[in-house]
Amino acid sequence: MADTKVLVNCNVFDGCSAGVQRDRYVLVRGGEIAGTGPSRSAPEPAGAAVIDLQGSYLMAGLFNMHTHFSLALPGKLANSVQAMSPHELALYVAAGARQTLLCGVTTVRCVAERDHVEFALRAAIAEGRAAGPRILSAGRALVCTGGHGHESSSALECDGPDGFVRGTRAQIKAGADLIKVMISGGIAGFTETMDTVPLTDGELAAVISTAHAWGRKVTAHAGPARIIARAVEQGLDCVEHGYQLTAAVVRQMRERGVPLVPTLSVTRCGDFFDSLDVPAWMQERSLQAAGMHEESYRLALAAGVPVMLGSDIPPYWQTEGTSATVRELEHMEAFGLPPAEALLAATRVPAAWLGIDEQVGSVEAGKRADLIAMRQDPVATVSALRTLHWVMKDGTVYRNDTWVR
Repeated sequence: MADTKVLVNCNVFDGCSAGVQRDRYVLVRGGEIAGTGPSRSAPEPAGAAVIDLQGSYLMAGLFNMHTHFSLALPGKLANSVQAMSPHELALYVAAGARQTLLCGVTTVRCVAERDHVEFALRAAIAEGRAAGPRILSAGRALVCTGGHGHESSSALECDGPDGFVRGTRAQIKAGADLIKVMISGGIAGFTETMDTVPLTDGELAAVISTAHAWGRKVTAHAGPARIIARAVEQGLDCVEHGYQLTAAVVRQMRERGVPLVPTLSVTRCGDFFDSLDVPAWMQERSLQAAGMHEESYRLALAAGVPVMLGSDIPPYWQTEGTSATVRELEHMEAFGLPPAEALLAATRVPAAWLGIDEQVGSVEAGKRADLIAMRQDPVATVSALRTLHWVMKDGTVYRNDTWVR
């Protein structure tokens, strides 16, 4: 029974019950959670490995819903990534995926990667040839000629409704689980502003209707309220960033059940920009938008818009003493999201959006054993995730800091 493990002496936030359940066990068999209960009732299957978590807090592995393993912002990293051969790029993103898993992120949503490199990585991870999180991907982001991100091979330039239909189908043919479209300007584009609106209504409608016909959801890089309102009206499924939301638009999003991935870190990450030698114009545009970005997020929370964790910065990147994923969750809490709800925004809510909530996102029998443990209580504050020391995915332990035996 080498594939059977009994986790004991842990306090569990299962994502279903209010608060933390104290002194519990979790039985893992064949990569799945086979049962949970009080530690005093823990089973003792013959040959099972017993893992004593010594009073740690256990929860489902984190999701990061705005990931770019091949990110190349203007600056020295971009020059390095752009110069990589296909083989070098594959090794680079594989290393990033492994680091992501070790920081507690067991599922990611890639929302624009270079040259479809993540599809090979997704297969390698699924087949056990590489270590990393579960990957769901949009393939290359769809942009108009000269639109946001057009400089990178992580984007595909399209024009006119027919062009965007072909672009959408091309991503699905390549293996995309969802579609991403750039419907506004952003921080990183030199020839645009955040409130640039590059697509016509017909182009946007073509993406959404085509993706939906093929059973794929659509998420959009979006800043200004007026374009978000048009996109939500046409059936958009998710908003990325939302720098310039209004009360009217967040009401519309709530009524349509359209969640927000706020990526709060991208307007408050000076140390990240400095480490990449990002040019001054981009840093200024980003950091000066922090107040507006926070206000938009608070409006969304007040209106009851569902929110999901997404860092935009590589999930594993060390910033302000922790990973970009944890730092993003700290921002989400600091600006109004209670800790327990923040944990759901990093687990059950994204699992449901991705349509995989029957497999992952909570600590329940029948779910995959994607689990993380930390020394402190994350329901008290999500900063407890800074004490993360143990990571399991599909029943395999990938991180086990020395104090846990």
